[in-house]
Formats: sequence, structure tokens, C-alpha cells
Amino acid sequence: MNEVVKFVVVGGVSALLNWSSRFIFSIWLSYELSIVLSFFIGLTSGFLLMKIFVFQKSEKPFFQQAAYFLGVNMLALALTWTISVYLAKTLFPAIGFRNGADGIAHLIGISAPIMTSYFGHKYLTFK
Repeated sequence: MNEVVKFVVVGGVSALLNWSSRFIFSIWLSYELSIVLSFFIGLTSGFLLMKIFVFQKSEKPFFQQAAYFLGVNMLALALTWTISVYLAKTLFPAIGFRNGADGIAHLIGISAPIMTSYFGHKYLTFK
């Protein structure tokens, strides 16, 4: 399987963990904070899965890879959070979309940084 396909599959698994855990966090916490906490569920699973299945040949030490992974994903978190909150709190209510809006907004937000994350991890994290 080619590297990009592996990245998308593994990223999809970690995105699913991210997205689904947000529903659990939202039981006790605000939507905005739940996005941040669920992101770290996806971040942890994503790093381990990427290291095992996608970018096994990196010559960087494990902790250096982890630091770069965190850095690249902090940019992804900013994009995810901004898009998710804007859609759920501003755009969707303005057009009358309320039922399921938080989940759809978060899914769109998680999907937004796919390509920037791939290139960031390929050329920085796991190089």
C-alpha cells in the first residue's frame, strides 16, 4: 500500500478516535474544551499508528519525532478548533442547521488539515 494511502487510513482511525471521544467529553465539558481534549486522544493514537504503520524508516530519535509530531499537530489543532467552533457556533446556526451541527462541524474541522499534516509529518516529524 502506498504511503499516502496508509497515512489516510491511519489518520482516519485516529480521527475517528478524536471525533468520537469528543462526544464523551461533551457530556461534562464545553464543546470548545471537548475539541481540545479529544484532539489529544487522536494525537496519541495517531503518533503511535503513524510510527508503526506509515513512517517506520525515520532516523530521528523517538522523542524528537514525538516533539515534531506535537508541533505539527498544534497547528492542526488551531485549524481544527477554529473551523469546528466557527461552523458550530456561527455559520450553522445562521443557516438554521442545529441538529447534529456540533458533530458535523467537528468532523469538518478534523478533516481540514489532512494534507498539511501529511507533508509536515513526512518532511519534519518522520524524516
